Amino acid sequence: MADASPQARAVTLLGRPKLWLMPTVLTGLLALLLALLYMGGIVNPQGALHRLPIALVNGDTGKPPAGQQQNVGTQIAAAITSDKSNEKAGWRTLTRAEAQDQLDSGKVYGALVIPPDFTTSIMALTTADATARPTMTVLTNPGKGSLGSSLASQITTAAAHQASQTVGKQLTAAAGAQANPTSKLLLADPVNVVTQVGHPIGGHSGLGLSAFYYTLLLVLAGFMGGNVISNGVDTALGYADNEIGPWHTRRPTVPITRTQTLLLKMVMTAGITVVSVSLIMLATISILGMDATHIPLLWIYSYCAALAVGLGVQAINAAFGGVGQLVSMFVFIVLGLPSSGATVPLQAVPAFYRFLSHFEPMRQLSDGVRAILYFEARGDAGLSRSWLMIGIGAALALLFGFAMTRYYDRKGHVRLTPQPA
Repeated sequence: MADASPQARAVTLLGRPKLWLMPTVLTGLLALLLALLYMGGIVNPQGALHRLPIALVNGDTGKPPAGQQQNVGTQIAAAITSDKSNEKAGWRTLTRAEAQDQLDSGKVYGALVIPPDFTTSIMALTTADATARPTMTVLTNPGKGSLGSSLASQITTAAAHQASQTVGKQLTAAAGAQANPTSKLLLADPVNVVTQVGHPIGGHSGLGLSAFYYTLLLVLAGFMGGNVISNGVDTALGYADNEIGPWHTRRPTVPITRTQTLLLKMVMTAGITVVSVSLIMLATISILGMDATHIPLLWIYSYCAALAVGLGVQAINAAFGGVGQLVSMFVFIVLGLPSSGATVPLQAVPAFYRFLSHFEPMRQLSDGVRAILYFEARGDAGLSRSWLMIGIGAALALLFGFAMTRYYDRKGHVRLTPQPA
């Protein structure tokens, strides 16, 4: 019997430059892209911030001061909205009821409210017995995320203090030398700024981040589930090797077209997603106690969202083959996280990520989850658009996947030489 061929040694192979070239280039490019994409979306939210939606409510009903055509609240509101030196805020002049509705639907990140008696309280400061300071209220919206709510609070608080100082200069000038030192101190910064929660959320909502992490779970369930199912089916049908530790097996190849294989994978994805989504809700809501209402709707939405991702993964894997998992990782996760708007507001990320947010799946899914968890499942809070985008995404996955597999089948592209039984 002939001697066995000599076995290659790792030390010898390490000296071959070609062995190093492709892994080095690919891993280096991946590391560079991941660093640029992830950090590029969050490294400077203040610098990228542009027109964050904030409500401005002027409820002042007082009469204008002597010699002036507008009351103080109207003057302050006009000064705030006409200030073009700072484009960080996108002020929306609303009534109190309209502002509350937009807080409750997640359309604004916060609000600045001028009360009805504002002018009356301001003019009372010029009297000898003035003691109380007028109040302006900053309303936050934690349902839009801790960072977004914080950015809005900073902007509204700064605007309120600037308005207070402006009014203070006018009052000080009007009082003149007649004002005593205590009155001058009160007049210099006459407005008291109070911060309140405009739209409360539950204490087990992760400070407004539970919607993001729940969405991430749905995307990962669809992404990982799709890849596990794809690899499992290929192994079971004999189109891929199965290695567990030192054991290697290869099953007999089942004759089947690419189109039928994709159909099998997608049907299995639809069935197995029922289990994964149910377990996600069991873990997050029943075991961990995450605040959630509209449970049946949340389950149906979660299933459809994860299924759309899973179908997309199957379509991409069928079209791109071995690199499909890498392509789907970029589509659903790498580009999705920084453009989701779930942690950093889209108004505080560079324009590239705002462009991606129009079609990246994670943004579409997170809007719907946020609407269900925080905003009473209102359609205008983003849920209606999310349903639409889930339908479009699932339809595109089906069309793209089956179009590619039918093309391959018609061209006679076989996957590999069958392994006989």
